[in-house]
Amino acid sequence: MGDPYVHPEVLVSADWVEEHRNDPKVRIVESDEDVLLYDMGHVPGAVKIDWQGDLQDQIVRDYINAEKFAAICSRSGIANDTTVVFYGDKSNWWACYAYWAFTLFGHKDCRVMNGGRKLWYDQNRPVTTEVPQYAPTDYKVQSSNEEKIRVFRDVVLEHSKSGKPLLDVRSPKEFTGEKTHMEDYPQEGSLRGGHIPGAVSVPWNRAVNDDGTFKTADELKAIYESEVGLKSTDDIIAYCRIGERSSLTWFVLTYLLGYSKVRNYDGSWCEWGNLVRVPIAKGA
Repeated sequence: MGDPYVHPEVLVSADWVEEHRNDPKVRIVESDEDVLLYDMGHVPGAVKIDWQGDLQDQIVRDYINAEKFAAICSRSGIANDTTVVFYGDKSNWWACYAYWAFTLFGHKDCRVMNGGRKLWYDQNRPVTTEVPQYAPTDYKVQSSNEEKIRVFRDVVLEHSKSGKPLLDVRSPKEFTGEKTHMEDYPQEGSLRGGHIPGAVSVPWNRAVNDDGTFKTADELKAIYESEVGLKSTDDIIAYCRIGERSSLTWFVLTYLLGYSKVRNYDGSWCEWGNLVRVPIAKGA
């Protein structure tokens, strides 16, 4: 059978979601890169939380504040004790991004639907275009996990200089500097291509199967431990281009493998590639 995930409770199956989608203590949240997908069809009862329009501040490059986050939860029928289950496109990149944002604001019970939107559709499960309406809650942000799971550029620079583990989870050509974004995307967002000195290339998609589900614990250990040489007690920073792909890697290392100190650099390459007086590296 192999080793189990360290925190298997954070992953739920499509069967579980279908059984619990009408449970008043559970809220299903869809979060996609393609913000039009939800309107084309979604899990019945699911609400949409837009990573850019909802979770990002529209004036400052940062997340929304606690008051706005509480308002989003309230309008979505999410209370402090609600089990929130995220799913989305792109093998749950954006679901993990939303999960990470909810964790920043201290929400206690967050989970991810293994396989995401693709698996739900591939299995011909029920979908609807109806947008649900829930009674608003009195949500209150009670704590913050920012220091534990988020990191900023000055800390990343010291981390790089000290030789601590840095994971670049972008595509190989982004890592080498040949591209500043993934293939088939506009090559924009940063003035320079390359990677943070000392970073190791471990593309995010190595952690998932073709059907969008996560690989087994043994398969993940073969990548991150046997191949890359990480230990569960390492101080690890992950980054990508804007922090969404690295949220998936953060989720994998933190919950599926049980690593104790993994932080996401959501400034990522769009910030680092434009910073004055910081070093970059090119090539493999």
